[in-house]
Amino acid sequence: MTVSTHSPTALITGASRGLGFALANELARKSWHLLINARGIEALETARETLSVQTDVTAIPGNIADPVHRQALAEAAEALGGLDAVINNAGILGPSPQPELFDYPLGVLEQVYRTNVIAPLGILQAVRHTLKPEARIVNITSDAAVEAYEGWGGYGSSKAALEQVSAVLAAENTDLRIYWVDPGDMRTQMHQEAFPGEDISDRPLPEDSVPGLMALLEGNFESGRYQARAISTETLVEA
Repeated sequence: MTVSTHSPTALITGASRGLGFALANELARKSWHLLINARGIEALETARETLSVQTDVTAIPGNIADPVHRQALAEAAEALGGLDAVINNAGILGPSPQPELFDYPLGVLEQVYRTNVIAPLGILQAVRHTLKPEARIVNITSDAAVEAYEGWGGYGSSKAALEQVSAVLAAENTDLRIYWVDPGDMRTQMHQEAFPGEDISDRPLPEDSVPGLMALLEGNFESGRYQARAISTETLVEA
């Protein structure tokens, strides 16, 4: 599917800052209609005001781990006429600094899995009836899903689970384009929390990962795992 002449609509979770906001800003610039979520009410309203200068924006604050909130997002998606894309970007790191697995509080690990694995699937289950033909689903993951980094057992294993969920969804729903995407290291609040006290100013800005995500949303790529910053302009042209 290439984007048609109508204004497509995207649901983006965790859109008040970081990668979620950077992607929302680019979609707004291209006149996509947006349904956005974040836990922080004030930050989300600030994002809505900024994005509304360029496009129509519906903002619903809440926790994606809450089934009631997920249903509210689904009802809003239906009211908007359906979704061309769902970007499951919201997630949590867990403790900061991150503990080794022998010391990882299991109650916190359950929360990480509820937010990073169960909630994205819950959102897709809630909005499935609003998805338009060949809708794009983008689940934001991490290289920690495939690499064994010390101290990243909680977050990394949750993203590994999200990747497997994504792969099975793609196998079960061949009429949709389902992507699980590693955006790379970024200069974000979550990344800073992962490295407390360290200088992360050398990390790329989230905006550097947006072109690759846009290529997936607007191109003709097969379902699968991608690294956002490895998708080149040439690849987009070929697609």
